[in-house]
Amino acid sequence: MSSSLIAVSHVYKSVTDATGTLDILRDIDFSLNAQQTLAIVGASGSGKSTLLAIMAGLDTPTQGTVHIAGQDLFLLDEDQRAALRAKHIGFVFQSFQLLAPLTALENVMLPLELSGHPNPKPVAKEMLARVGLSERLNHYPKVMSGGEQQRVALARAFVVKPDVLLADEPTGSLDHATGEKVMALMLDLNQELGTTLVLVTHDIALSQRCDQRLLIEAGQAQLIG
Repeated sequence: MSSSLIAVSHVYKSVTDATGTLDILRDIDFSLNAQQTLAIVGASGSGKSTLLAIMAGLDTPTQGTVHIAGQDLFLLDEDQRAALRAKHIGFVFQSFQLLAPLTALENVMLPLELSGHPNPKPVAKEMLARVGLSERLNHYPKVMSGGEQQRVALARAFVVKPDVLLADEPTGSLDHATGEKVMALMLDLNQELGTTLVLVTHDIALSQRCDQRLLIEAGQAQLIG
């Protein structure tokens, strides 16, 4: 476990309200090495996105630990977790999460600028070219299709060459054909850059393209391949 890039150890997540306690995740335990791909699958409401948020240190478990690149996320304070995310983790969301006032190029430059990169513009241009958007550098998200916006989001996530990419339903808001193209691109970039990819998906065909699948049912997880 200690040599793994990601180690999720006996993670539980419960929430309590006036009606009682709900166990969302129960004893989730797995690890991933560098460059592996994992699909987290299960019915809506099964806890997939909650697990992804805990792996990112954006949510806290009721019990258990998560190590990323050898660091225990929950021994760090919020600022330290944010610094670890900036250094090691990229994100892709179903809703793209692009900044509307920024062009495609500016959206991709942003994480480079935040990390102190000395010359972000050519690096961002190169990554946008890699995702087939050289002609859309100066376009704003509102005039781009869903598929184009998700390709910008992929470029933004991969441009800092993260050790880990966490993707929450990355093709969920796209039509099937566009989703296929975006997913193929994500897997290609993952291989090229040697990223460890963890994605939440309802798409069985997509999940089968990953090295492993983690099925969550009733809060419990089982590796299936």
